Amino acid sequence: MLCSFFNIIGDPSIGFFCYAQGYTTHFFCVASFLWTTVIAFTLHRTVVRHKTDVEDLEAMFHLYVWGTSVVMTIIRSIGNDHRHLGAWCWSQTGRTGKAVHFITFYAPLWGAILYNGFSYFQVIRMLNNATRMAVGMSDRAYHLDARPDMKALNRWGYYPLILIGSWTFGTINRIHDFIEPGHKIFWLSLLDVGTAALMGLFNSIAYGLNSSVRRAIRERLDLVTWPETIRPWLPNSSRIRHQQQESELVSLKSQDPH
Repeated sequence: MLCSFFNIIGDPSIGFFCYAQGYTTHFFCVASFLWTTVIAFTLHRTVVRHKTDVEDLEAMFHLYVWGTSVVMTIIRSIGNDHRHLGAWCWSQTGRTGKAVHFITFYAPLWGAILYNGFSYFQVIRMLNNATRMAVGMSDRAYHLDARPDMKALNRWGYYPLILIGSWTFGTINRIHDFIEPGHKIFWLSLLDVGTAALMGLFNSIAYGLNSSVRRAIRERLDLVTWPETIRPWLPNSSRIRHQQQESELVSLKSQDPH
């Protein structure tokens, strides 16, 4: 959230806000994907390595995330003249500055993506093996208890995919700008900014739109009388409710002697 927020408040016409946008955007965007590695590490340590000491590592997690973000931000600021490039602040036009930007942001980002993918793969494989063993032993109770855990882990496994979808075009755009600095591609820049800005929305859909939230949304939709043109687009429960209401109205009309 802070990554996206500070990415839109900077004003290239005002020096102070340009500095603020450059530093805070880089710092919080690095911190945002580093926290995903903390989640992956916690799951891997708990499920695969069967450790129960993750709560004791909370201080270490904060030191790792915030400390690494500070170091990456400081390294990128070395030799940076904070020029403006269109609507963005802190854009370095030289090849050295672009290389430093890539090293301090995109290299750790893709390292985090690879680590998350590897960790979630091992966690899901471990739980799948445990579930198969439970089924083989006809432990139906354990199998039923494991199903919600597997659904939750499948949602958590979206972390690497969300990062990939949010930053792939940005990475391609940076590489292209490094190779051909004088040739800008509008649609690539548009996808770069658009997908990065939607990362928060992707996260909210993947992790916030669970069964309880969907049920609450359907209940709210059921309270509204929708036009005929909109009903086909409603969730199943809303359509069924409207069909029941229509059948009840037809039944009442058929019973009315007048």
